[in-house]
Amino acid sequence: MLKYIIKRLLQSLLILFGVSVILYIIIRCMPVDFVANKIAQISAGGNVVSEEFEKTLRENYGLTDNTFLGILEGYFNWLGKLCRMDLGMSFSVQGHSVVDVIKENMGVSFAVALIATIFEFMIAIPLGITAATHQYSLRDYFVTVMAMIGVALPSFFFAQMLRGAVAVDPLNWFPYSGLANAQTAGTLNFFEEMLDYAHHLALPITVMVILSIGGRMRMTRTNMLEVLNSDYIRTARAKGCKESVVIYKHAFRNTMIPLVTSLAGLLPSLFSGSIIIEQLFDLPGIGNVAYKAMIGADIPLIMGYNMFLALLSVIGVLLSDLMYAVVDPRVKLA
Repeated sequence: MLKYIIKRLLQSLLILFGVSVILYIIIRCMPVDFVANKIAQISAGGNVVSEEFEKTLRENYGLTDNTFLGILEGYFNWLGKLCRMDLGMSFSVQGHSVVDVIKENMGVSFAVALIATIFEFMIAIPLGITAATHQYSLRDYFVTVMAMIGVALPSFFFAQMLRGAVAVDPLNWFPYSGLANAQTAGTLNFFEEMLDYAHHLALPITVMVILSIGGRMRMTRTNMLEVLNSDYIRTARAKGCKESVVIYKHAFRNTMIPLVTSLAGLLPSLFSGSIIIEQLFDLPGIGNVAYKAMIGADIPLIMGYNMFLALLSVIGVLLSDLMYAVVDPRVKLA
């Protein structure tokens, strides 16, 4: 096991190196220039920007040369800082390092994603099991149709539709946007503050849960149907085992094997934030910050954010492989 883990970690370093090269080249080739945007902002105020000032700005931000060799030089400068555990300073968030920006905005995204994921598993897996155990029944058709609707709905459309239905007049049940009520900031006790957060996050979490349970439910249903048709399930029923024991002890354990595969993408999804949801509901999460960094060509922040997600993806895949051996004793890691 230890030898396997070491081998996979060494392979992961090569993967991360390749990902970083591709990411940096793509970002530097984007039709967006941070210095050009900054000069446009200065010029909008009626100020005249000289060529010397623009040249100084490009030298300060390391964007003097956009040729292939210049991009390679910029990449290796970034890689050298990374080897010293330094992701650099953010262009757009003045005076803040990339690490500080990610740490300051990660909490909201992680909390929303974690709560949504818990509700997703609590709803999708029982629905998938009940749909499989009542195949071709009205219950199965209803659950499948609801899941398909959730999968088919675009996130921005459903979020706008739900927000327009319950967050504006005449209902006005939930806040339209934001994380907390600015008018009551600093006047609430801990319990009241948590309730205020829950009130503001109810809609974003609801949107994320409804849009994600469809895929998880369909996976559970499909795997459950495959397992229920196995010989050992028929044998368990012939021995007189209770149906609940057959389903939840014998069948569901083997249904978990494909579900473990999805854990590879679960880890980065908890930290990546939802760019669309956070934009629509104006949440101060890392997804919202990453979107603004992309629009503003904040190269250090974009690189740091994406490499952080790439690292989590690699770790998630490794944990997924290790979990196979735990869930299914027949799997031997070599």
